Amino acid sequence: MRACHVHIEHDFAKPPERVFAHLAEHENLAAVFGAKIKRLCDGEAGERNGVGSCRQLKIGPLAPFEETVTEFVPSQRIVYRITKGSPLRGHVGTMTFAPVAGGTRFVYDIRLASPIPGLARVVRASLTRSIERALPTVEREA
Repeated sequence: MRACHVHIEHDFAKPPERVFAHLAEHENLAAVFGAKIKRLCDGEAGERNGVGSCRQLKIGPLAPFEETVTEFVPSQRIVYRITKGSPLRGHVGTMTFAPVAGGTRFVYDIRLASPIPGLARVVRASLTRSIERALPTVEREA
C-alpha cells in the first residue's frame, strides 16, 4: 500500500489569526472538501475545535467517515486523522499558517493510502481540485 500526498501552498492577504480561525471551524470545511460536515464533539481543554474535536464528513453517495483533530496550535497548526469509516489508511492532514508580509502563508499537506488499488490517487486528485477551488472563498470569508 503506497501513500499519496496532497501538497498545497497559498498566500492569503489576511493575517494568520483570521485564516486559522476560519479553517479551524469544522463547518467551514464543507466548501474545502466538497462534503457535508457535521460536528460530532468539541475539543478538550475548552478549545471548541482543538485536540479531540471530531467531525463527520459525507461526500456524495459514499458512506460517512470521521476525522479527529490530534494537534492544535492556535494561529499556527492543525493536524487531524481519519478515525472511523473510511477505506483510506494512514490519512493525516496538516495545515500550517505562517505570517508573511501583509498576510498568511498557508501550507496544507495530506498523506493518504488505501488497500484498494488506485483509490488513493483518485482521492488525491479530487481533494487537490476541491481545495484549490475553495481558496478564494476562504480568502473572502476569513
